[in-house]
Parts: sequence; C-alpha cells; structure tokens
Amino acid sequence: MMEPARSPIKNSSNVLTPLLELRGIHKTFGTNNVLNGVDLTVHTGEAIAIIGPSGTGKSTILRLVCGLLAPDQGDIYVNGNSVSPDDIQESSYGVNIGMVFQNAALFDSLTVAENVGFSLFEHSRLSRREINRLVEHKLALVGLENICDRYPSELSGGMRKRVSFARAIMDDPTTKSNSKKVLLYDEPTAGLDPVASTIIEDLMRSLRDQQVCDSYIVVTHQDSTIRRTSDRLIVLYRGSVRYAGNVSTIDDTDNPYVRQFFSGSTEGPIQLLTKEV
Repeated sequence: MMEPARSPIKNSSNVLTPLLELRGIHKTFGTNNVLNGVDLTVHTGEAIAIIGPSGTGKSTILRLVCGLLAPDQGDIYVNGNSVSPDDIQESSYGVNIGMVFQNAALFDSLTVAENVGFSLFEHSRLSRREINRLVEHKLALVGLENICDRYPSELSGGMRKRVSFARAIMDDPTTKSNSKKVLLYDEPTAGLDPVASTIIEDLMRSLRDQQVCDSYIVVTHQDSTIRRTSDRLIVLYRGSVRYAGNVSTIDDTDNPYVRQFFSGSTEGPIQLLTKEV
C-alpha cells in the first residue's frame, strides 16, 4: 500500500484513522446482489482508483460514500465515527464530500455561474455578489475564466467536466470549519479525446496538490486515468474486492483480475456484465 502524500490523522493510540472507511458493505437492488462485503479505507492524501467491468458496483460505492444511498449491511465511518447518509450529506465529523458525476450533470437552463454556485444560491445566506466572487475563484482553479454567463450547451465536453469540478469544490465559507475535502469522480474522462482527458487528469492531481481537496476516489475504465491520477488501485468484480495494491506495481502483479483488465483479454476470471450499477 502506497504511503499517503500527506500525514493521516492519528488517534490518541497513535493508530492511523482513515478519513473514510467502508466495513463489510452489502447492497442489493431487487434480486441483484451488487456489493458483497466490501471493505475500503481512504486516508488523507490518497488518490484511489476503483476499476472493474461495467455492472460490478463501482458507482454504487461512490453513491454510498456521498450519502445518496444507505448500505443494507455494514458500516461507513468518517474520521472513525459511524455515520448515516444524513451525517455524510451534512459534512458531519469534519469531512466534506464533493461528487463529480459521469456526464457532468449540469442544469441546461442555468448559466455556468448558476450551476457552480447552485448550492450556495439555494442554501446559504451569502449575497449574489459574494457567491459570484466565489464562483469566479473556483472556475479559475479549474482553468476556466470569463465563462460565467455561458450555458452548458455552449461549452465543449472537457469544459463541462471542468465546470462540474468547480461545482464539486464549492463550499460555503461561512460554515466551513477545518473540514477535510474528499472528491469522488465517476468516469471523469469518459467520452473525451486524449488531449481533453490529459487536461482533466492533470486537473485532478493539481486540485489535490494545491490542497483544494485532501483525497479522492476515481471510478474509471481509462488506462491513462488510472496510471496518471491514482496511487492505489481497487479491482471490484461481482461485488467483491479482488485486488488492492499500488498502481506502480500493476504491470508486475500475477493477480488474474488485474492482468485480464489491463490486457483486455476475453480469457480469465472476468466475464461480461451488462448492467452498470
């Protein structure tokens, strides 16, 4: 396991306390057993990639971590505290979680500024002028300036992705209190050309290096995204973790799931799944 880029939190017993932890997570939709006893830890400074074939529960993990779903069995911990979905969404226990959805998920009828500042317009007591100032700052962090009045339809795919990044890192400065920031990326480079993908990958690293976020989890199928953005790799198949290790060692491992995934072979333990969950 790769050492995190910045020092993890330690409790009074000098034991490393993860920012986030999943323990024995099970999740079923109807008759479909999506997650079957998944364990996952995220420490300060870590960049973790979750990979596996479509339909194996990767996006479900992100929805659990950000509080959109509750597990059927198992526990989710934030800074060592067992939490509910409501706790997660309210940023309880010192961790704020932002989500970047696969297709950017911008509101077509709203301008870029209204999309990025949406949560503040809806829930904060800040003035429109203050929110717009914060929006401009977040857009500058993702390399976008002077586009506040544009609509999503006027942007390229890569620009829409970056706008969604700006929205994910937006926080209310009047309520923030030394919280850690964890970003969740669901297929951030899907559908982008190689150059646009590289820009997004560099941005993901840059946001962590600038401490805009402390850690992140990325779900992806892209080889370059795995190698350029992640320190640690989780391979998920049929709801169970089949491999967990350092990204720098994936070309040398004998793990059959890793070898099949990166070779693209149809021969091996991974069989085609048809429904993404």
